Amino acid sequence: MKLGIIGCGNMGGGMARHLADSGWQVAAHDPDADRLAALAGVDAFPHARALAAACDVIVLSLPTAAIVRAVMAEIADALTQGATILDTSTSDPATSQALHAECAARGVQFIDGPVSGGPSAARAGSMTMVLGGEAQAIANIRPLLNALTARTVHIGGPGAGHAAKIVNNMLCAANLVLVAEAVRLGQAAGVAPAALLEGVNAGSGRSAVSEVNFPKWVLPDAFDSGFTMGLMRKDVRLAQTLAEGAGVPVPAFTRIAQIWADSAATLPDGDDFNRIVQFQTGQDQ
Repeated sequence: MKLGIIGCGNMGGGMARHLADSGWQVAAHDPDADRLAALAGVDAFPHARALAAACDVIVLSLPTAAIVRAVMAEIADALTQGATILDTSTSDPATSQALHAECAARGVQFIDGPVSGGPSAARAGSMTMVLGGEAQAIANIRPLLNALTARTVHIGGPGAGHAAKIVNNMLCAANLVLVAEAVRLGQAAGVAPAALLEGVNAGSGRSAVSEVNFPKWVLPDAFDSGFTMGLMRKDVRLAQTLAEGAGVPVPAFTRIAQIWADSAATLPDGDDFNRIVQFQTGQDQ
């Protein structure tokens, strides 16, 4: 399996390092030469087309659906017959479905496999991946999936992985706002945040936000998860677009989405996404 990774930011770079350290031969491309130079043991390609021509499995780790489309347009003619594209970006289902069809016409498999867990999980090979595509195509790259993840879930056909990822991030965005409000309410009632969360996490109100985000990044004032406000705002917009396209009303999430949009006035896109908990108070929890 000749493996290439396109996009070597926090997630793609973490995957490349983990695979190289695990004995895989990895090629990589990123428009940022400094990112490539920082990847010890990885074969750096200055051009995406050259990487595509040299690899039969290509992992995409890119910021937006528009960039995924642009990269796929750039490399399409260079892809080899029988190659597989694994898109780990948080994209949209329609883009994945269209790219799957275009790739199929060229004898190429396209799998959407967005990931959760953040840069630390990418570096450790312990991510969770939700997959959309044909079962056989997924089985063909099972060794790679096993190396990158602690858990995979095959959701359904093309685009299903990205639909599931958008819904997941929709819930995460909502839970950050709701847990922040719950913590403020507990404080007003005289309960310390750490004690409140211990109680919540022993009950039915728990979530990944209350179990992981608050103890790890919010309460210690760390705010260094590696995932930004800008990326989560993008995912919130993806959820709104998905709901609008499906004709599904999401009135509760619409109100929360407005909080994320309004926060742009005081929380720059480059800030850690967990800082949304500070938006309405202007102070740390």
